[in-house]
Amino acid sequence: MTAPTIGRLRVDGATLHHEVRGQGPLLLLIPGGTGGTASLTGIADDLAAEYTVATYDPRGISRSTLDDPDAEQHVAEHADDALRLLDLLSPGEPARVFGSSSGAIAALHLLLTRPERLERVVAHEPPVVEVLPDAAEHRALVARVEETFRTRGLMPAMAVFAAGLSKDEDPDTGASKSEVELPPQAAARAEQTLAGLPYFIGRIAPAFMSYTPDLHRLETLSDRLVLAGGRESIGELPYRPAAFLAERLGTELQHFPGGHVGLTTHPTEFGEALRKAFRG
Repeated sequence: MTAPTIGRLRVDGATLHHEVRGQGPLLLLIPGGTGGTASLTGIADDLAAEYTVATYDPRGISRSTLDDPDAEQHVAEHADDALRLLDLLSPGEPARVFGSSSGAIAALHLLLTRPERLERVVAHEPPVVEVLPDAAEHRALVARVEETFRTRGLMPAMAVFAAGLSKDEDPDTGASKSEVELPPQAAARAEQTLAGLPYFIGRIAPAFMSYTPDLHRLETLSDRLVLAGGRESIGELPYRPAAFLAERLGTELQHFPGGHVGLTTHPTEFGEALRKAFRG
């Protein structure tokens, strides 16, 4: 395993930490949640045998610092960050992009606004709940999470959020019945994950889960888009928008190993599924 080349990129309102591995056509990986670049290491090292793999910490996460720590977050701004990295690493050449969760929402917006810069996008469980028929229910969930965070603090807010996302949470323990033991390298990142949760719950989740993609425009770009969901998260809230969009666009929903965080729990198998998705 070769150590990545590490860089810093100034963008509007933030400085992005990014890492580059391998050689070949550019593949940009956009993480979701609070894991940042570290959450993608398992698949990035494997994919670097075939691609120049770029990963980064989204603004406000881990080593990507905000000029204003209290700044509101917007999907368009995060998508523009991804574009700036493409311009830096693959100027003028269409690239492949993978996004997971909130990162998949940024990838969708990038496809909608700058399709000429993208050859193919794989979006894994983008929680664009506004496209669902019961969107009002999920809007209310986000409001409950925000109110709980404001009045009772982080962990109660996380419990409300987890209950709203999962189809099989154990009401006695608050744990998902589909949880699996994380690999050691993933478990070691727990401190980083916890450190980023207030920012994620307070800024990212409300902004990203209120985002509505332009479905008519997305239909015209569906030949460049692969929608994916976890085999173990069928029926859960983050899975449902991917399934809805695939049906709406008339494309096949790809099923990847694991659940919503399959890239962390099943990195080898997930990387192979991603490789196949980009090969078409």
